[in-house]
Amino acid sequence: MSTTPETMQRVFDRAFDGMGQARATFTPSLTLREVGFVTRVSTGIAIVSGLPGVGYEELVQFPGGLLGIAFNIDEDEIGVILLGDYQALHTGDEVERTGRVMDVAVGEALLGRVIDPLGHPLDGKGVPATSQRLPVERTAPAIMDRAPVSVPLQTGLKVIDALIPIGRGQRELILGDRQTGKTAIAIDAILNQRGQNVICVYCAIGQRASAVAKVVATLREKGAMDYTVVVVAEGNDAPGLLYITPYAATSISEYFMEKGRDVLVVYDDLTQHARAYRELSLLLRRPPGREAFPGDIFYIHSRMLERATHLDEERGNGSLTALPIIETQAQDISAYIPTNLISITDGQIYLSPTLFDLGVLPAVDVGKSVSRVGGAAQRAAYRAVAGNIKLAYAQFEELESFAKFGTRLDASTRQSIDHGLRIRAYLIQPESQPISLVEQIIVLLALTAGLLDAVAIDKVDEAEQALRKATIEIPADAIERLSSAEKLSDADRQCIVDVATRALTPFHAPPEAAPPK
Repeated sequence: MSTTPETMQRVFDRAFDGMGQARATFTPSLTLREVGFVTRVSTGIAIVSGLPGVGYEELVQFPGGLLGIAFNIDEDEIGVILLGDYQALHTGDEVERTGRVMDVAVGEALLGRVIDPLGHPLDGKGVPATSQRLPVERTAPAIMDRAPVSVPLQTGLKVIDALIPIGRGQRELILGDRQTGKTAIAIDAILNQRGQNVICVYCAIGQRASAVAKVVATLREKGAMDYTVVVVAEGNDAPGLLYITPYAATSISEYFMEKGRDVLVVYDDLTQHARAYRELSLLLRRPPGREAFPGDIFYIHSRMLERATHLDEERGNGSLTALPIIETQAQDISAYIPTNLISITDGQIYLSPTLFDLGVLPAVDVGKSVSRVGGAAQRAAYRAVAGNIKLAYAQFEELESFAKFGTRLDASTRQSIDHGLRIRAYLIQPESQPISLVEQIIVLLALTAGLLDAVAIDKVDEAEQALRKATIEIPADAIERLSSAEKLSDADRQCIVDVATRALTPFHAPPEAAPPK
Protein backbone atom coordinates (compact mmCIF):
# COMPACT_ATOMS: atom_id res chain seq x y z
CA MET A 1 0.00 0.00 0.00
CA SER A 2 1.40 3.36 -1.00
CA THR A 3 1.58 6.10 1.62
CA THR A 4 0.94 9.66 0.44
CA PRO A 5 2.08 12.77 2.28
CA GLU A 6 -1.56 13.58 3.09
CA THR A 7 -2.07 10.17 4.79
CA MET A 8 1.05 10.54 6.88
CA GLN A 9 -0.04 14.03 7.96
CA ARG A 10 -3.41 12.72 9.18
CA VAL A 11 -1.64 9.98 11.22
CA PHE A 12 0.66 12.52 12.87
CA ASP A 13 -2.26 14.85 13.64
CA ARG A 14 -4.19 12.07 15.38
CA ALA A 15 -1.08 11.06 17.37
CA PHE A 16 -0.44 14.63 18.53
CA ASP A 17 -4.12 15.05 19.47
CA GLY A 18 -3.92 11.89 21.62
CA MET A 19 -0.73 13.12 23.29
CA GLY A 20 -2.36 16.42 24.00
CA GLN A 21 -5.34 14.73 25.67
CA ALA A 22 -2.97 12.55 27.72
CA ARG A 23 -1.06 15.64 28.83
CA ALA A 24 -4.29 17.32 29.79
CA THR A 25 -5.45 14.42 31.98
CA PHE A 26 -2.03 13.56 33.47
CA THR A 27 -1.61 14.37 37.17
CA PRO A 28 2.00 14.22 38.35
CA SER A 29 2.63 12.36 41.61
CA LEU A 30 5.61 13.35 43.69
CA THR A 31 7.34 10.75 45.84
CA LEU A 32 9.57 12.12 48.56
CA ARG A 33 12.84 10.23 48.76
CA GLU A 34 15.49 10.85 51.35
CA VAL A 35 18.82 9.75 49.93
CA GLY A 36 22.22 9.78 51.56
CA PHE A 37 25.69 8.64 50.66
CA VAL A 38 28.13 6.12 52.07
CA THR A 39 31.19 7.85 53.48
CA ARG A 40 33.03 4.85 54.96
CA VAL A 41 32.71 1.06 54.83
CA SER A 42 34.19 -1.27 57.40
CA THR A 43 33.74 -4.90 58.44
CA GLY A 44 29.99 -5.30 58.83
CA ILE A 45 29.18 -1.59 59.17
CA ALA A 46 28.88 1.52 57.00
CA ILE A 47 28.99 5.20 57.90
CA VAL A 48 26.34 7.23 56.06
CA SER A 49 25.67 10.95 55.75
CA GLY A 50 22.71 12.85 54.35
CA LEU A 51 19.71 11.19 56.04
CA PRO A 52 18.54 13.82 58.56
CA GLY A 53 15.13 12.21 59.18
CA VAL A 54 16.23 8.60 59.77
CA GLY A 55 15.06 6.95 63.00
CA TYR A 56 16.82 4.64 65.41
CA GLU A 57 16.82 1.01 64.16
CA GLU A 58 15.17 2.05 60.88
CA LEU A 59 15.98 -0.07 57.85
CA VAL A 60 17.96 1.62 55.10
CA GLN A 61 18.62 0.20 51.64
CA PHE A 62 21.86 0.16 49.67
CA PRO A 63 22.44 -0.66 45.98
CA GLY A 64 21.81 -4.27 45.08
CA GLY A 65 19.08 -4.72 47.70
CA LEU A 66 21.50 -4.78 50.64
CA LEU A 67 19.75 -3.75 53.87
CA GLY A 68 21.13 -2.15 56.98
CA ILE A 69 19.92 -0.98 60.39
CA ALA A 70 20.54 2.61 61.49
CA PHE A 71 22.22 2.01 64.83
CA ASN A 72 24.23 5.13 65.69
CA ILE A 73 22.31 8.37 65.11
CA ASP A 74 24.84 11.20 65.37
CA GLU A 75 24.47 14.82 64.35
CA ASP A 76 26.47 14.58 61.13
CA GLU A 77 26.50 10.88 60.28
CA ILE A 78 24.80 7.54 60.88
CA GLY A 79 26.39 4.22 61.84
CA VAL A 80 24.63 1.42 59.96
CA ILE A 81 24.81 -2.32 60.71
CA LEU A 82 24.91 -4.20 57.39
CA LEU A 83 22.69 -7.25 56.97
CA GLY A 84 24.38 -9.25 54.27
CA ASP A 85 27.34 -9.43 51.91
CA TYR A 86 28.86 -5.95 51.74
CA GLN A 87 31.80 -6.72 49.41
CA ALA A 88 30.21 -4.76 46.54
CA LEU A 89 29.50 -1.68 48.67
CA HIS A 90 31.75 1.33 48.04
CA THR A 91 32.21 4.84 49.29
CA GLY A 92 29.85 7.24 47.50
CA ASP A 93 27.06 4.69 46.93
CA GLU A 94 23.54 5.94 47.49
CA VAL A 95 21.56 4.83 50.55
CA GLU A 96 17.82 5.36 50.94
CA ARG A 97 15.40 5.26 53.86
CA THR A 98 12.69 2.58 53.87
CA GLY A 99 10.48 4.01 56.61
CA ARG A 100 10.18 0.67 58.46
CA VAL A 101 12.04 -1.31 61.08
CA MET A 102 13.57 -4.76 60.68
CA ASP A 103 10.86 -7.43 60.49
CA VAL A 104 10.59 -11.12 59.69
CA ALA A 105 8.02 -13.27 57.89
CA VAL A 106 5.96 -15.46 60.24
CA GLY A 107 3.30 -18.13 59.73
CA GLU A 108 2.52 -21.83 59.54
CA ALA A 109 4.39 -22.08 56.23
CA LEU A 110 7.70 -21.83 58.11
CA LEU A 111 7.25 -25.21 59.79
CA GLY A 112 9.74 -27.69 58.40
CA ARG A 113 11.83 -24.96 56.77
CA VAL A 114 15.41 -23.74 57.16
CA ILE A 115 15.70 -19.97 56.72
CA ASP A 116 18.04 -17.10 57.50
CA PRO A 117 16.93 -14.18 59.72
CA LEU A 118 15.87 -12.21 56.62
CA GLY A 119 13.44 -14.99 55.66
CA HIS A 120 15.48 -16.28 52.71
CA PRO A 121 15.25 -20.09 52.29
CA LEU A 122 18.38 -22.13 52.89
CA ASP A 123 16.88 -25.54 52.09
CA GLY A 124 16.32 -25.03 48.35
CA LYS A 125 12.52 -25.24 48.61
CA GLY A 126 11.61 -21.73 47.50
CA VAL A 127 10.42 -18.72 49.46
CA PRO A 128 7.92 -19.70 52.23
CA ALA A 129 4.35 -18.62 51.42
CA THR A 130 3.79 -16.29 54.36
CA SER A 131 1.41 -13.33 54.48
CA GLN A 132 2.33 -11.70 57.80
CA ARG A 133 5.44 -10.01 59.14
CA LEU A 134 6.40 -9.07 62.68
CA PRO A 135 9.16 -6.72 63.90
CA VAL A 136 12.15 -8.57 65.30
CA GLU A 137 12.20 -6.19 68.28
CA ARG A 138 8.93 -6.42 70.22
CA THR A 139 7.83 -5.42 73.70
CA ALA A 140 7.68 -8.27 76.21
CA PRO A 141 4.22 -9.17 77.60
CA ALA A 142 3.14 -7.17 80.64
CA ILE A 143 3.28 -8.76 84.08
CA MET A 144 -0.50 -8.89 84.40
CA ASP A 145 -0.74 -10.74 81.06
CA ARG A 146 1.38 -13.62 82.35
CA ALA A 147 0.39 -16.82 84.13
CA PRO A 148 2.52 -18.89 86.54
CA VAL A 149 4.69 -21.66 85.12
CA SER A 150 2.88 -24.84 86.15
CA VAL A 151 2.80 -27.20 83.14
CA PRO A 152 5.92 -29.36 82.64
CA LEU A 153 7.90 -29.43 79.42
CA GLN A 154 9.14 -33.00 79.26
CA THR A 155 12.61 -33.13 77.69
CA GLY A 156 12.82 -36.94 77.66
CA LEU A 157 16.13 -36.67 79.53
CA LYS A 158 15.94 -38.47 82.86
CA VAL A 159 18.44 -36.28 84.68
CA ILE A 160 16.59 -33.08 83.70
CA ASP A 161 12.99 -34.23 84.10
CA ALA A 162 13.73 -35.79 87.49
CA LEU A 163 16.23 -33.37 89.06
CA ILE A 164 16.07 -30.08 87.10
CA PRO A 165 12.50 -29.90 85.76
CA ILE A 166 11.59 -27.34 83.10
CA GLY A 167 8.12 -25.81 82.78
CA ARG A 168 6.36 -24.33 79.79
CA GLY A 169 7.16 -20.62 79.80
CA GLN A 170 10.43 -21.05 81.69
CA ARG A 171 13.90 -19.84 80.65
CA GLU A 172 16.52 -22.47 81.45
CA LEU A 173 20.16 -21.76 80.63
CA ILE A 174 22.41 -24.54 79.30
CA LEU A 175 26.10 -23.79 79.85
CA GLY A 176 29.39 -25.62 79.77
CA ASP A 177 32.72 -25.81 78.00
CA ARG A 178 32.89 -26.60 74.30
CA GLN A 179 32.20 -30.19 73.24
CA THR A 180 30.38 -31.18 76.43
CA GLY A 181 26.98 -31.93 74.86
CA LYS A 182 25.07 -28.63 75.18
CA THR A 183 23.48 -28.81 71.74
CA ALA A 184 22.70 -32.52 72.21
CA ILE A 185 20.54 -31.74 75.25
CA ALA A 186 18.60 -29.07 73.34
CA ILE A 187 18.09 -31.35 70.32
CA ASP A 188 16.89 -34.20 72.55
CA ALA A 189 14.36 -31.79 74.09
CA ILE A 190 13.10 -30.93 70.58
CA LEU A 191 12.87 -34.61 69.61
CA ASN A 192 10.79 -35.37 72.70
CA GLN A 193 8.12 -32.83 71.69
CA ARG A 194 6.87 -35.11 68.94
CA GLY A 195 3.18 -35.70 69.57
CA GLN A 196 3.15 -33.18 72.46
CA ASN A 197 1.61 -30.31 70.41
CA VAL A 198 4.69 -28.11 70.94
CA ILE A 199 6.19 -26.00 68.15
CA CYS A 200 10.01 -25.86 68.21
CA VAL A 201 12.34 -23.16 66.86
CA TYR A 202 16.06 -23.93 66.63
CA CYS A 203 18.17 -20.79 66.28
CA ALA A 204 21.79 -21.36 65.19
CA ILE A 205 24.01 -18.30 65.76
CA GLY A 206 27.50 -18.34 64.28
CA GLN A 207 27.69 -22.14 64.09
CA ARG A 208 29.69 -24.07 61.52
CA ALA A 209 27.65 -24.99 58.46
CA SER A 210 28.54 -28.66 58.95
CA ALA A 211 27.27 -28.59 62.55
CA VAL A 212 23.97 -27.01 61.48
CA ALA A 213 23.60 -29.54 58.66
CA LYS A 214 24.09 -32.37 61.17
CA VAL A 215 21.37 -30.94 63.43
CA VAL A 216 18.93 -30.57 60.52
CA ALA A 217 19.69 -34.10 59.35
CA THR A 218 18.99 -35.45 62.86
CA LEU A 219 15.70 -33.57 63.06
CA ARG A 220 14.64 -34.86 59.64
CA GLU A 221 15.64 -38.44 60.45
CA LYS A 222 13.63 -38.43 63.68
CA GLY A 223 10.58 -36.75 62.08
CA ALA A 224 10.98 -33.57 64.13
CA MET A 225 11.12 -31.12 61.22
CA ASP A 226 7.33 -31.38 60.88
CA TYR A 227 6.94 -29.13 63.92
CA THR A 228 10.28 -27.27 63.84
CA VAL A 229 11.57 -24.04 62.28
CA VAL A 230 15.35 -23.67 61.88
CA VAL A 231 16.73 -20.10 61.75
CA VAL A 232 20.40 -19.98 60.79
CA ALA A 233 23.15 -17.37 60.69
CA GLU A 234 26.39 -19.15 59.80
CA GLY A 235 29.77 -18.29 61.22
CA ASN A 236 30.92 -16.59 58.00
CA ASP A 237 27.83 -14.35 57.77
CA ALA A 238 27.96 -10.63 58.48
CA PRO A 239 27.97 -9.81 62.23
CA GLY A 240 24.75 -7.84 61.72
CA LEU A 241 22.96 -11.05 60.70
CA LEU A 242 24.31 -12.84 63.77
CA TYR A 243 23.02 -9.98 65.91
CA ILE A 244 19.40 -10.03 64.65
CA THR A 245 19.05 -13.83 64.37
CA PRO A 246 17.82 -14.60 67.93
CA TYR A 247 15.38 -11.67 67.81
CA ALA A 248 13.96 -12.95 64.51
CA ALA A 249 13.62 -16.45 65.97
CA THR A 250 11.81 -15.01 69.00
CA SER A 251 9.32 -13.14 66.80
CA ILE A 252 8.62 -16.34 64.84
CA SER A 253 8.05 -18.12 68.15
CA GLU A 254 5.78 -15.35 69.45
CA TYR A 255 3.51 -15.71 66.42
CA PHE A 256 2.68 -19.27 67.47
CA MET A 257 2.52 -18.36 71.16
CA GLU A 258 -0.05 -15.65 70.49
CA LYS A 259 -2.12 -18.25 68.63
CA GLY A 260 -2.40 -20.18 71.89
CA ARG A 261 0.32 -22.72 71.05
CA ASP A 262 3.19 -23.94 73.24
CA VAL A 263 6.59 -23.11 71.76
CA LEU A 264 10.16 -24.17 72.58
CA VAL A 265 12.99 -21.97 71.25
CA VAL A 266 16.68 -22.89 71.45
CA TYR A 267 19.37 -20.19 71.09
CA ASP A 268 22.61 -21.91 70.07
CA ASP A 269 24.49 -20.05 71.25
CA LEU A 270 24.36 -16.59 72.85
CA THR A 271 28.13 -16.45 73.33
CA GLN A 272 28.48 -15.92 69.57
CA HIS A 273 25.66 -13.38 69.72
CA ALA A 274 27.43 -11.38 72.43
CA ARG A 275 30.71 -11.47 70.50
CA ALA A 276 29.00 -10.26 67.31
CA TYR A 277 27.43 -7.37 69.22
CA ARG A 278 30.79 -6.51 70.80
CA GLU A 279 32.40 -6.47 67.35
CA LEU A 280 29.73 -4.15 65.97
CA SER A 281 29.88 -1.85 69.00
CA LEU A 282 33.66 -1.49 68.81
CA LEU A 283 33.52 -0.82 65.06
CA LEU A 284 30.88 1.86 65.71
CA ARG A 285 33.23 3.34 68.35
CA ARG A 286 30.91 2.80 71.27
CA PRO A 287 32.66 2.94 74.68
CA PRO A 288 33.90 -0.52 75.75
CA GLY A 289 33.39 -1.88 79.25
CA ARG A 290 34.28 -5.12 81.00
CA GLU A 291 36.02 -7.58 78.64
CA ALA A 292 35.53 -4.92 75.90
CA PHE A 293 31.77 -5.57 75.86
CA PRO A 294 29.58 -2.45 75.57
CA GLY A 295 27.62 -1.24 78.57
CA ASP A 296 24.27 -2.51 77.28
CA ILE A 297 25.37 -6.13 76.75
CA PHE A 298 23.09 -7.22 79.61
CA TYR A 299 20.13 -5.41 78.08
CA ILE A 300 20.36 -7.04 74.63
CA HIS A 301 19.83 -10.47 76.22
CA SER A 302 17.35 -9.50 78.91
CA ARG A 303 14.97 -7.76 76.51
CA MET A 304 14.94 -10.88 74.37
CA LEU A 305 14.58 -13.51 77.10
CA GLU A 306 11.86 -11.52 78.89
CA ARG A 307 9.66 -12.27 75.87
CA ALA A 308 9.61 -15.93 76.93
CA THR A 309 6.62 -16.46 79.19
CA HIS A 310 3.34 -18.26 79.81
CA LEU A 311 0.37 -16.12 78.79
CA ASP A 312 -2.86 -16.11 80.80
CA GLU A 313 -6.23 -17.40 79.64
CA GLU A 314 -7.37 -14.06 78.23
CA ARG A 315 -4.40 -13.96 75.86
CA GLY A 316 -4.77 -17.53 74.64
CA ASN A 317 -2.81 -19.48 77.29
CA GLY A 318 0.15 -19.94 74.94
CA SER A 319 3.69 -20.31 76.20
CA LEU A 320 7.23 -19.65 75.00
CA THR A 321 9.96 -21.72 76.65
CA ALA A 322 13.54 -20.58 76.04
CA LEU A 323 16.68 -22.72 76.23
CA PRO A 324 19.62 -20.32 75.73
CA ILE A 325 23.05 -21.92 75.40
CA ILE A 326 26.29 -20.37 76.63
CA GLU A 327 29.85 -21.62 76.15
CA THR A 328 32.16 -21.23 79.15
CA GLN A 329 35.94 -21.07 79.15
CA ALA A 330 37.87 -23.45 81.44
CA GLN A 331 34.72 -24.19 83.50
CA ASP A 332 34.45 -20.56 84.59
CA ILE A 333 30.74 -20.02 85.18
CA SER A 334 31.48 -16.73 86.97
CA ALA A 335 32.64 -14.99 83.77
CA TYR A 336 30.85 -11.90 82.50
CA ILE A 337 28.37 -13.29 79.96
CA PRO A 338 27.54 -16.51 81.91
CA THR A 339 26.72 -14.55 85.09
CA ASN A 340 24.59 -12.15 83.07
CA LEU A 341 22.55 -15.00 81.63
CA ILE A 342 22.33 -16.84 84.97
CA SER A 343 20.80 -13.73 86.55
CA ILE A 344 18.27 -13.35 83.70
CA THR A 345 17.09 -16.97 83.41
CA ASP A 346 15.06 -19.16 85.76
CA GLY A 347 17.78 -21.71 86.35
CA GLN A 348 20.74 -23.33 84.65
CA ILE A 349 21.93 -26.75 83.50
CA TYR A 350 25.70 -26.99 83.88
CA LEU A 351 27.63 -29.58 81.89
CA SER A 352 30.88 -30.76 83.43
CA PRO A 353 33.90 -31.72 81.27
CA THR A 354 35.00 -34.07 84.07
CA LEU A 355 31.76 -36.05 83.90
CA PHE A 356 31.98 -36.02 80.11
CA ASP A 357 35.45 -37.54 80.22
CA LEU A 358 34.21 -40.21 82.63
CA GLY A 359 31.46 -41.22 80.19
CA VAL A 360 28.59 -39.94 82.35
CA LEU A 361 26.36 -38.65 79.55
CA PRO A 362 24.58 -36.30 79.53
CA ALA A 363 27.33 -34.72 81.62
CA VAL A 364 24.99 -32.68 83.86
CA ASP A 365 26.56 -31.54 87.13
CA VAL A 366 23.56 -31.85 89.43
CA GLY A 367 25.25 -29.87 92.20
CA LYS A 368 25.76 -26.75 90.06
CA SER A 369 22.47 -27.06 88.17
CA VAL A 370 19.18 -25.68 89.42
CA SER A 371 15.63 -24.99 88.28
CA ARG A 372 14.06 -22.01 90.03
CA VAL A 373 10.60 -23.33 89.15
CA GLY A 374 11.36 -26.75 90.62
CA GLY A 375 8.59 -29.16 91.52
CA ALA A 376 5.93 -26.73 90.32
CA ALA A 377 6.87 -27.81 86.79
CA GLN A 378 6.40 -31.53 87.46
CA ARG A 379 3.33 -33.74 87.36
CA ALA A 380 2.12 -34.62 90.85
CA ALA A 381 2.69 -38.34 90.19
CA TYR A 382 6.20 -37.68 88.88
CA ARG A 383 7.05 -35.35 91.76
CA ALA A 384 5.97 -37.99 94.30
CA VAL A 385 8.32 -40.51 92.71
CA ALA A 386 11.36 -38.27 92.09
CA GLY A 387 11.12 -36.18 95.24
CA ASN A 388 14.04 -37.66 97.21
CA ILE A 389 16.36 -38.70 94.39
CA LYS A 390 18.27 -35.39 94.20
CA LEU A 391 19.01 -35.43 97.94
CA ALA A 392 20.12 -39.06 97.79
CA TYR A 393 22.38 -38.32 94.82
CA ALA A 394 23.91 -35.27 96.53
CA GLN A 395 24.66 -37.34 99.64
CA PHE A 396 26.21 -40.03 97.46
CA GLU A 397 28.58 -37.54 95.80
CA GLU A 398 29.75 -36.30 99.22
CA LEU A 399 30.25 -39.82 100.53
CA GLU A 400 32.05 -40.87 97.33
CA SER A 401 34.57 -38.07 97.75
CA PHE A 402 35.05 -39.04 101.40
CA ALA A 403 35.50 -42.75 100.56
CA LYS A 404 38.40 -41.95 98.23
CA PHE A 405 40.59 -41.32 101.27
CA GLY A 406 40.46 -45.04 102.04
CA THR A 407 38.49 -44.67 105.24
CA ARG A 408 36.66 -47.74 106.53
CA LEU A 409 32.94 -47.33 105.92
CA ASP A 410 30.05 -48.63 107.97
CA ALA A 411 27.18 -50.62 106.47
CA SER A 412 24.77 -47.70 106.07
CA THR A 413 27.39 -45.58 104.33
CA ARG A 414 28.28 -48.42 101.99
CA GLN A 415 24.57 -48.89 101.23
CA SER A 416 24.19 -45.17 100.43
CA ILE A 417 27.16 -45.34 98.06
CA ASP A 418 25.81 -48.47 96.33
CA HIS A 419 22.41 -46.79 95.94
CA GLY A 420 24.06 -43.63 94.55
CA LEU A 421 26.04 -45.65 92.00
CA ARG A 422 22.76 -47.02 90.67
CA ILE A 423 21.27 -43.53 90.53
CA ARG A 424 24.27 -42.40 88.46
CA ALA A 425 23.93 -45.43 86.18
CA TYR A 426 20.22 -44.64 85.78
CA LEU A 427 20.90 -41.02 84.82
CA ILE A 428 23.21 -42.05 81.94
CA GLN A 429 21.27 -41.86 78.67
CA PRO A 430 22.31 -42.22 75.01
CA GLU A 431 21.94 -39.25 72.67
CA SER A 432 18.74 -38.85 70.60
CA GLN A 433 16.85 -41.43 72.66
CA PRO A 434 14.32 -39.51 74.77
CA ILE A 435 12.25 -41.52 77.26
CA SER A 436 8.52 -41.11 77.83
CA LEU A 437 6.98 -39.96 81.11
CA VAL A 438 5.47 -43.36 82.04
CA GLU A 439 8.75 -45.19 81.38
CA GLN A 440 10.62 -42.70 83.56
CA ILE A 441 8.11 -43.12 86.39
CA ILE A 442 8.37 -46.93 86.56
CA VAL A 443 12.19 -46.85 86.58
CA LEU A 444 12.30 -44.02 89.12
CA LEU A 445 9.86 -45.81 91.39
CA ALA A 446 11.94 -49.00 91.20
CA LEU A 447 15.04 -46.94 91.99
CA THR A 448 13.60 -45.04 94.96
CA ALA A 449 11.98 -48.21 96.34
CA GLY A 450 15.40 -49.92 96.39
CA LEU A 451 14.46 -52.57 93.84
CA LEU A 452 17.54 -51.82 91.72
CA ASP A 453 19.92 -52.07 94.68
CA ALA A 454 19.93 -55.86 94.33
CA VAL A 455 20.92 -55.62 90.65
CA ALA A 456 24.61 -55.76 89.76
CA ILE A 457 25.93 -52.36 88.69
CA ASP A 458 26.92 -53.63 85.23
CA LYS A 459 23.38 -54.95 84.71
CA VAL A 460 21.54 -51.71 85.57
CA ASP A 461 21.16 -50.72 81.92
CA GLU A 462 19.65 -54.09 80.96
CA ALA A 463 17.38 -53.95 84.00
CA GLU A 464 16.21 -50.49 82.98
CA GLN A 465 15.34 -51.74 79.48
CA ALA A 466 13.33 -54.56 81.05
CA LEU A 467 11.46 -52.08 83.24
CA ARG A 468 10.63 -49.88 80.27
CA LYS A 469 9.28 -52.86 78.34
CA ALA A 470 7.19 -53.83 81.35
CA THR A 471 5.11 -50.64 81.09
CA ILE A 472 2.71 -52.56 78.83
CA GLU A 473 1.62 -54.50 81.94
CA ILE A 474 0.45 -51.35 83.70
CA PRO A 475 -3.35 -50.89 83.32
CA ALA A 476 -4.41 -48.19 80.87
CA ASP A 477 -6.38 -46.26 83.50
CA ALA A 478 -3.32 -46.13 85.74
CA ILE A 479 -1.20 -44.78 82.86
CA GLU A 480 -3.86 -42.14 82.23
CA ARG A 481 -3.63 -41.05 85.87
CA LEU A 482 0.18 -40.93 85.69
CA SER A 483 0.05 -38.65 82.65
CA SER A 484 -2.48 -36.30 84.26
CA ALA A 485 -1.99 -33.87 87.10
CA GLU A 486 -3.64 -36.20 89.64
CA LYS A 487 -1.84 -37.39 92.72
CA LEU A 488 -0.19 -40.83 92.65
CA SER A 489 -2.44 -43.10 94.72
CA ASP A 490 -1.19 -45.91 96.95
CA ALA A 491 -2.94 -48.45 94.74
CA ASP A 492 -1.22 -47.16 91.59
CA ARG A 493 2.13 -47.07 93.38
CA GLN A 494 1.74 -50.67 94.55
CA CYS A 495 0.67 -51.74 91.06
CA ILE A 496 3.80 -50.23 89.51
CA VAL A 497 6.03 -51.72 92.23
CA ASP A 498 4.57 -55.18 91.56
CA VAL A 499 5.19 -54.83 87.82
CA ALA A 500 8.74 -53.61 88.45
CA THR A 501 9.45 -56.45 90.90
CA ARG A 502 8.42 -59.08 88.35
CA ALA A 503 10.51 -57.40 85.62
CA LEU A 504 13.63 -57.28 87.84
CA THR A 505 13.46 -60.82 89.19
CA PRO A 506 15.85 -62.25 86.53
CA PHE A 507 18.47 -59.59 87.40
CA HIS A 508 18.65 -60.18 91.16
CA ALA A 509 22.09 -61.37 92.10
CA PRO A 510 22.21 -64.66 94.04
CA PRO A 511 23.02 -64.28 97.73
CA GLU A 512 26.69 -64.56 98.56
CA ALA A 513 27.74 -67.84 100.12
CA ALA A 514 28.73 -67.69 103.75
CA PRO A 515 32.52 -67.75 104.27
CA PRO A 516 33.90 -71.12 105.49
CA LYS A 517 34.60 -71.41 109.20
